[in-house]
Amino acid sequence: MENYTVLVIDDDKNILKILELYLKKEGFNVATCENGMLAKEKFLEVQPALVVLDVMLPGKDGFQVLADIRGISDVPVIMLTAKGSTQDRVMGLDCGADDYLAKPFDAKELLARIKAVLRRTASVQDSGEVKTALSFHGLQVSIEYYSVTINGEKVEMTPKEIELLHYLASHERKVFTREQLLEAVWGFEYYGDTRTVDVHVKRIREKLGAEYASLICTVWGVGYKFDSEMFGKKEE
Repeated sequence: MENYTVLVIDDDKNILKILELYLKKEGFNVATCENGMLAKEKFLEVQPALVVLDVMLPGKDGFQVLADIRGISDVPVIMLTAKGSTQDRVMGLDCGADDYLAKPFDAKELLARIKAVLRRTASVQDSGEVKTALSFHGLQVSIEYYSVTINGEKVEMTPKEIELLHYLASHERKVFTREQLLEAVWGFEYYGDTRTVDVHVKRIREKLGAEYASLICTVWGVGYKFDSEMFGKKEE
């Protein structure tokens, strides 16, 4: 993980010092920012490989900063949320965060998640799977270019939504549990929090529209599958 730059955006100076210590010890370059209003400028300045982003920030909150980042980059973002705040976690995932961690947190756990996200990003880029483009009824999913189109029209999706859609479509009609999808797409355990998958599937279906949303089927009591034969049909 040497030479990777991690940008930590948090107004808690103690957290910044602790994370800087841990990350530098592991060979990361570290940049910090304490104010949401300055976050985008700092991001553009340091061009990080990953961002650790707190929700509660002065100037702009974490969701606004995340929107700014997603407007210019697909770089992985791990959000720090208030303990027990399910609404914050779901909103973060909806806005394009790749992971979240509740405060107070163990710095070693955050470090493990940072490494896992970066490994996953690198493996997706280097894998032969990256060069695979899939097509179903005018829907095209390219993991090489991180793009989704319907009849030639681009569908805006976050990188993680594209990865999840591509993974399901790559294994047509195979049923996956939420835990299997977490491991395959996110590359690490979410400690039983399977809402992550549900939130992403919901967002993918909304963006595809009713006709194409039916391609992702809910297998009740198990998980999800992709089935091209369900095109245009409603779930029973």
